[in-house]
Amino acid sequence: MFRRDFIAAGALALLGTAPVLAQQGRKAAARAPLILVVGDSLSAEYGLPRGSGWVALLEKRLAREKIGATVVNASVSGDTTAGGRARLPALLRQHSPTHVVIELGGNDALRGLPLANTRDNLAWMVEQSQATGARVLLVGMQMPPNYGADYARRFAALFEAVAKERKIPLVPFLLQGIADGPDPAALFQPDRIHPRAEAHPRMLDNVWPQLRKLL
Repeated sequence: MFRRDFIAAGALALLGTAPVLAQQGRKAAARAPLILVVGDSLSAEYGLPRGSGWVALLEKRLAREKIGATVVNASVSGDTTAGGRARLPALLRQHSPTHVVIELGGNDALRGLPLANTRDNLAWMVEQSQATGARVLLVGMQMPPNYGADYARRFAALFEAVAKERKIPLVPFLLQGIADGPDPAALFQPDRIHPRAEAHPRMLDNVWPQLRKLL
């Protein structure tokens, strides 16, 4: 019951510049990795003590494993794929990332935005990131059956399609083991939407295997 409530409430909110971005990407390849995370509230530490979200934990894991990488968290609570698409070109120019992690799409579903638009926006973001020479990881979300089995299937499939089309790795469900765990209520904030700090190590564990392969 909670699982349906959780995602029903909120499963969660350049082409012309490609040569310039590609040049930036070649320069970035010659330096230490810089990981740019473009996400929504699930990556923006919404409702959490500063430094306890999975992106902050990623920085600590990189240091612990002696991987000399910098992490830039450009996530915005409530963001959609359209918002991420609008913000991405400036972020690529500003940071020249070697790696881009895209964690968006849940708010699109919450707002009832067309799935085709979500897919197009994600594909565009991946393409523009790759044009700079950055390696890209796509982080997906899933919707519950009360959205309709067909809708849930098509929503999950759009992440798979983009990843396959652009030949990039995919984390199918950022909240695996949390929203679908044995006691999900214990791992969410009172709004029953956003994970507690205790859930974020598991979120990092969901992302890490695929990201580690890219480093």
